[in-house]
Amino acid sequence: MQISAFQDGMFFLLSHVNSTDAATEVVQDASKVGLSLKGNYTSDGFWKFTSSAVFAATVVTTIGYGNISPSSTAGQIFCVFFALFGIPLNMVVLNRVGKYMLALERNISDFLEGKTGRRKCTRFFVHLVSYLSGAVLFFVVPMIVFQEHEGWTFSQAIYYCFITLSTIGFGDFVADSNPDKVYPEWYSVLMACWIFFGLAWLSLLINHSIDILERLSAHLKQRWTRGKPQEGSGGAKDGDPETQETQLEEEDEMKKTPIT
Repeated sequence: MQISAFQDGMFFLLSHVNSTDAATEVVQDASKVGLSLKGNYTSDGFWKFTSSAVFAATVVTTIGYGNISPSSTAGQIFCVFFALFGIPLNMVVLNRVGKYMLALERNISDFLEGKTGRRKCTRFFVHLVSYLSGAVLFFVVPMIVFQEHEGWTFSQAIYYCFITLSTIGFGDFVADSNPDKVYPEWYSVLMACWIFFGLAWLSLLINHSIDILERLSAHLKQRWTRGKPQEGSGGAKDGDPETQETQLEEEDEMKKTPIT
């Protein structure tokens, strides 16, 4: 009876408000407390333990969907200090996890190189398998899970995966936030783990892309310097600081990063 009366009162308020912003605020407040606008029931709301863990993950990863936020003064102040210390710490942890993933990839590459004796082919194969495995684990599998539990299309699910792992976080699609659906207990925990390790993998992928672009730029620059016509005693020499810097960068890339 209380839920029905609250719904009737809310719909009455919505039918009499003159401002769209006021109507939107009423709907958002009702959704935050777990009130279903379609059914005659309430859910646990956003601020249960598992959903709060996902909210904490979106804060320290700077995703910030914006669908929920602390409303009390104490909660807002705590969120400021939590983000102030949590964001740098999260970046350090993600960087460390990314280095371990890169070191594991290099160890596998070295092992296969010893077996096959083909350095370039082995590294290309290991990188390709790493990219494909990460794409399946952090995009394809979550896409299927979100399509099943959220009712999204595959395009909406892959869109949500990319917007989340790239930390853009528009908030137009947010998983585990529909009061009309009953989610399993493991759903929010799985989401938090997916966000954490997915960000580490995407960071590794971005670092690989930057490394490839830097190598390509250095290679083109070196070829252009060698092909440049000499003017007197000028031209590219072995003692050129830019050439030495390029060679040092290539030598550093050849070094192996040991697991610490």
